[in-house]
Amino acid sequence: MTRAITKAVLLAAGRGTRMRDLTNNLPKPMIAVRGKPILQHIIEGLREAGVREILIVVGYRAEFVRRFFGDGAAFGLRIAYEMQVEQNGTGKVVELARSFTGQEPFVLSYGDIIIEPVNYQRLVRLDDDAEAIVSVKRNEDVSKGGAVFVNERFELVDLREKPQPNEPTSPWYNAGIYAFRPSIFSFVARLEYSPRGEFELTDAIRALALSGKKVKAFELTGTWADVRDPEILAELNR
Repeated sequence: MTRAITKAVLLAAGRGTRMRDLTNNLPKPMIAVRGKPILQHIIEGLREAGVREILIVVGYRAEFVRRFFGDGAAFGLRIAYEMQVEQNGTGKVVELARSFTGQEPFVLSYGDIIIEPVNYQRLVRLDDDAEAIVSVKRNEDVSKGGAVFVNERFELVDLREKPQPNEPTSPWYNAGIYAFRPSIFSFVARLEYSPRGEFELTDAIRALALSGKKVKAFELTGTWADVRDPEILAELNR
């Protein structure tokens, strides 16, 4: 039996320096794509999939996010906020969600990822025998993100962040949206600094899978966009 997830955590604390002047006064997740903020696309997709409570982790220019979404009532949701004070990677920031999620599973998304809303319907359904879902896309440039290695049952067996040309690779790219059970917190708590000098969420997911827990991969359908720079933004708004 699979019970639908009703909580989500959105990571929206970063400035997004690759957006250059576009984020001088605005956090990247609030940049408009097709007439509304990236974050609004995510929130509305999650709401249609049955999510009712959202925690937004804010940081740079947090007031823009808080002012726009408020307590969530205008969007038919309950929205809470946590402030990420130290920008030390995607790993430790997840710990800010511990009290919000409690003992319940949750969806986690970066605040600059746009997907076809139908995908959220699958992401909110975490099988009873699985500890996590990792969304993937095929044949993206894994040197810009994470290479996901799967077995014949499409379960994650390894995850490598930004593999170098001489390292093993995979056709499956980590698409940046997940579903987790609270067990992820114990693996996040053990994180050490990566070679990039950050706490990496992908290291915690890799440790979760290598511990013998089932981590399922899910191939997103339709268009997917990591709105990482002005060129991608222009293409989306064309």
